[in-house]
Amino acid sequence: MTTNRLSLADGTVDLPVWLPPSGRGPGLVLIQEIFGLDDYLRSVAEDLASSGYVVAVPELFWRTSPGWSSTHDEAGVAASVEVVGSFDPALGLSDVLATVSHLRTSPSVTGGVGVLGFCLGGSLAFAAAAAGDPDVAVSFYGSTVPAQVGELATITCPIQFHFGGQDPYIPRSDVAVVEAAVAAHAGAEIHVQEEAGHAFHNNVAPMFHHPEAAARAWDLTTAFLRVHLPA
Repeated sequence: MTTNRLSLADGTVDLPVWLPPSGRGPGLVLIQEIFGLDDYLRSVAEDLASSGYVVAVPELFWRTSPGWSSTHDEAGVAASVEVVGSFDPALGLSDVLATVSHLRTSPSVTGGVGVLGFCLGGSLAFAAAAAGDPDVAVSFYGSTVPAQVGELATITCPIQFHFGGQDPYIPRSDVAVVEAAVAAHAGAEIHVQEEAGHAFHNNVAPMFHHPEAAARAWDLTTAFLRVHLPA
């Protein structure tokens, strides 16, 4: 991992970047959950980098809670929800799009640049695909996606959605709305792990993690990236 500097309209911040073994590859903006840049997100970044990607992780809470990282128990969830209460989604989206632009100009990045996010990051990955120009997008259990799924019509890059069928924060009926929209949109796909809940891919959060669902969803994700953003 190395650290770049990311210039934004209202400040300049550190940007952690994981490089692949070759030192060069397509770019991926990895977008955090509410828990910040924790051991889980670092492990995802390392996994993607080992697969050949240049992975950048923008710190979304730098304006109000710099360096934020929480535990994954009930207390950590409550604290993270409080931090999110001060988060401006429009500024967060701007940071994600700025990171996409930063990677496009990086000498380490060859090929395209995609976005991939979990939870809060899943919502922002979808928003970035609608508002920006990533070459591919993957959205895991973004809670705002069902209400904003009409924006899918504006997205031109390949996009993949993942949801849990037992997610207490995203009702199955809302997921069905996304399924219907995806069925009518070329270049989009959706996968529902019916037995899993929210944040099922997070392997350091025992209250959420569903190992079998996580493995299936990650296999689908890496296969999708190999087709649309090959390393």
